[in-house]
Amino acid sequence: MSSQYAYGLWPMVIIHSAVILIFAFSFSHPTRKWDWRCFGGFSAFIVALFTEMYGFPLTVYLLSGWISARLPGVNIYSHEAGHLWYTLLGVHGNPHYHPLHIASNILIGGGFLLLLWSWRVLYRAQVSGCLATTGPYRLIRHPQYVAFIIIMLGYLLQWPALSTVIIFPVMVWLYIRQARREDGQLKGGEIAAAAFSHDYDEYHARTPAFIPRLSSLLAWSRGAAGVRSGEDPGQAPVSSTADLNNGMK
Repeated sequence: MSSQYAYGLWPMVIIHSAVILIFAFSFSHPTRKWDWRCFGGFSAFIVALFTEMYGFPLTVYLLSGWISARLPGVNIYSHEAGHLWYTLLGVHGNPHYHPLHIASNILIGGGFLLLLWSWRVLYRAQVSGCLATTGPYRLIRHPQYVAFIIIMLGYLLQWPALSTVIIFPVMVWLYIRQARREDGQLKGGEIAAAAFSHDYDEYHARTPAFIPRLSSLLAWSRGAAGVRSGEDPGQAPVSSTADLNNGMK
């Protein structure tokens, strides 16, 4: 492995964090207290991640004695050794080509694509004054929150750190609580027009919050195969949406 000290690159921390957070902000537009709380938690995860990846390797420092005893001769302060899963498995070569790293890139990229797709559906729903029930919203009620969770999970797989391992379950809890809060407000007519709450009751009853049903996935994949837009043309829209306050404002 490289003998180079691969940390102290604070401009990299700032640039990478800024790019991710600006992208995430543009598709979440937090306005309410709970929206900002969720975005703040995600921001903390991203900043902690890139701080440990390029700035100060807190996790590596804390585990340095154990790693050095287990893997003598390994420069624990090289970038390659910072890929802890890769290092602890004793794999040699470029960690970026390891299946774990490839899987993490798939999760991260897939999460951002899901976030972008969800925003696109929400934007069209807002313009037409309809409930977003097509695309990812046909499968789950809160695809944007699922997208953020997938992104964080991908980064955990790529670069595990004590700080992000602690933040991740807290963020999952925050997203679940926020989703339940929004469901209750929409069903009760507290957000969006009260006249639309019955429509959301029907949508809520047939659509899971976070994990799609296998039957729905199979039906959606068959229907989406012939639809270039990625939306279900056969499903009539109804009013309002669960994530309008977290998507387009």
